[in-house]
Amino acid sequence: MQTLKDGVLTLEGSVIAIGAFDGVHKGHQAVIKQAVEKSRICQVPSVIYTFDPPPRHFFRGVQILTPIQEKVNRIAKLDVDYVIIASFTEWYATRPPEDFICELSKLNPVEVNVGSDFHFGKNREGDVNLLEQYFPINMMPPVYCKSGKLISSTRIRQLISEGDFQQSYSLLGWRTGME
Repeated sequence: MQTLKDGVLTLEGSVIAIGAFDGVHKGHQAVIKQAVEKSRICQVPSVIYTFDPPPRHFFRGVQILTPIQEKVNRIAKLDVDYVIIASFTEWYATRPPEDFICELSKLNPVEVNVGSDFHFGKNREGDVNLLEQYFPINMMPPVYCKSGKLISSTRIRQLISEGDFQQSYSLLGWRTGME
């Protein structure tokens, strides 16, 4: 696996999964595994596009579940070809959505995997509908645990704040939880 921090990557084809992936929990793992499977079928590299720090930390100061190196290590265990880490800075947050689309176009995606609430660009002006105008989109459905509750980084943070480490580790889906 190759990791690029703020680098420019050009590919002849790819399958991309985009997200903060904070915690690389079971829901994130499902998104990443689906992108890797699709990339193998299409015989193109899999690319995970993520952010450091996660946008919610940048804007709202929420707790980070996995430092960037741990996030990359967990993603690497899922057989990904490339990880692109965008430095989420004031400059990055004020980029127009078209800049992000231009950046993605260099990866020539045969499919882009995002969640239904995915937004990008200054003031969150870009969304799934805009992405669909440029790339084939696979909108990933939410992932739920056995009890029927949504698996999300927000929920995991809440469980940790309540001291429920066992359930938070279960949702993270890694052997020892937060390593």
